[in-house]
Amino acid sequence: MQSRAGHDRGDFQVILRLDGAYAYMADGRRRTLENPKKKKLIHLAPTGAVLGEESLSTNRQIRTALQKYRERTT
Repeated sequence: MQSRAGHDRGDFQVILRLDGAYAYMADGRRRTLENPKKKKLIHLAPTGAVLGEESLSTNRQIRTALQKYRERTT
């Protein structure tokens, strides 16, 4: 997902879990698996990309997956 609002606007992040109208997100750097960002779903823009659970097990894997996604889209 891409953030549409807030200080992280334009950044790509992965959704770790959903809780009602909120998503818990991480980018592996500022927002880690241990300290995810709670963000309202209306402030997110879907990208259509789906990562497998095996690529979300460490912060390094999240950073690598997001970097590859950024390279593909630009």
